[in-house]
Amino acid sequence: MDLTPEKNAKVFKAFCDEKRLSILELLRSGEKCACVLIEQMEIGQSSLSYHMKILCESGIVESRQEGKWTHYKISELGSQEALILLKAITTSHAITEDTHCCNK
Repeated sequence: MDLTPEKNAKVFKAFCDEKRLSILELLRSGEKCACVLIEQMEIGQSSLSYHMKILCESGIVESRQEGKWTHYKISELGSQEALILLKAITTSHAITEDTHCCNK
């Protein structure tokens, strides 16, 4: 798993917006067409596209084309990686680091 600061920032950016959290809530029940998300979120096409780009770039959501519409669903792998990331960056190291101040 890629734990670079750039990848980490993309994952947390996906979670730091109310609209994106609302979209994820809608996707919890399964795949949704963009047209359904637009209607249920009461937002425009360009606004949805902006939020879906961030969610897809984070790996948490995946998309597929069907005709002129895009369908979205939560990525099982992406959500597992987000959990691993959160655990990894919030778990203290087993090795005790020197925390002495420079004022000796």
